[in-house]
Amino acid sequence: MIHIVSTAHIYQPIKKVFDFISNPENDFQWQYGTLSSTRISESLAGLGACFQSIGNFMGHRIKSTFEVTEYDPNKKYGFKTLTGPLQSYTSYTFDITKGYTQITLLTDANVINLLEFNENILEKKLKKQLKENLAMLKSVLEVG
Repeated sequence: MIHIVSTAHIYQPIKKVFDFISNPENDFQWQYGTLSSTRISESLAGLGACFQSIGNFMGHRIKSTFEVTEYDPNKKYGFKTLTGPLQSYTSYTFDITKGYTQITLLTDANVINLLEFNENILEKKLKKQLKENLAMLKSVLEVG
């Protein structure tokens, strides 16, 4: 089991940060390797909404389907995989601290279809990528 926790501080209102992160169609703007992410359920947002993401990771093209499992506006957003090479759960929590929005990212993952990957190497790559993603998110939202 891979368990990763990371945080970022973004100098933007919490609503703006939450709305941006919880819209999967923005993922390609701040997640390295994401080529596209599209909502595939009738509900636009909230619990039970589903989206599909296509991206590249460690030299492989990956297509995964996700379901939103937590949706508490401006407080928490989470989702789990329904299909794809990783069984994962990701959640973002949002807090206001000293004039900035603090995001805490938690990801738990198990490899299910990437047999050629060593789990330790995969964990290191995921940690690095998630930190880079949060740095890119900060850049996109603060600089625009």
